[in-house]
Amino acid sequence: MSSFLVIGIGRFGKAVATELSRMKHDVLAVDEVEDNVAGIIDKVTDVIIGDAKDESVLRSLGVHNFDCAIVAMAGNIEDSILTTMLLKELGAKSIVSKAQNDRHAKILSLVGADRVVQPEHEMGVRVAQSLARQNFIDYLEISPEFGVMEMATPEHWAGKSIVKNNLRRKYGITVIAIRSAGSKKIQFSPSADIVLEKSDKLTVIGSKQELETISQIK
Repeated sequence: MSSFLVIGIGRFGKAVATELSRMKHDVLAVDEVEDNVAGIIDKVTDVIIGDAKDESVLRSLGVHNFDCAIVAMAGNIEDSILTTMLLKELGAKSIVSKAQNDRHAKILSLVGADRVVQPEHEMGVRVAQSLARQNFIDYLEISPEFGVMEMATPEHWAGKSIVKNNLRRKYGITVIAIRSAGSKKIQFSPSADIVLEKSDKLTVIGSKQELETISQIK
């Protein structure tokens, strides 16, 4: 179990805080608007009404004691930048900040964010890829160059093992999990000798170019 400080309880912050809490992590939610924290008080470990842009407020929270601080208040760019900077100065172990756009994201990285997220952009990318790719089910970007994709098993891969399909050498991808149809069970790090079924859902990792190539295979 980890501890999280979530600052800014709008739609994004509330979703992050409640999901982390549901996963049995300790969550402290902070917002200067009382109604925002009132709507989440029974869903997280604790709530604080306070202005996170105030250094004394952040200092009183002991931000260095949390495993991760999440700056979810991207509505005001200056506020999120200042809060991120203060968290860094106060010794936060890890900082995740929400950005409105690429320029905002770059500044957040410069002032101390360890990871910057752009939820609307990332969702748009995933929707576009789901529309354009044949076998695509879901996609997660790891870096600008690499990603993880869940995909349906192409017909001509079915009935043959991972090694027989020569997936790593031919396509440059690695199968990291297999989910069988009608089953909630997921097999992680599958053996190279496992035979793929047409109904299997594969989670694979590779470069964006390699994933783009295999997503078009029928």
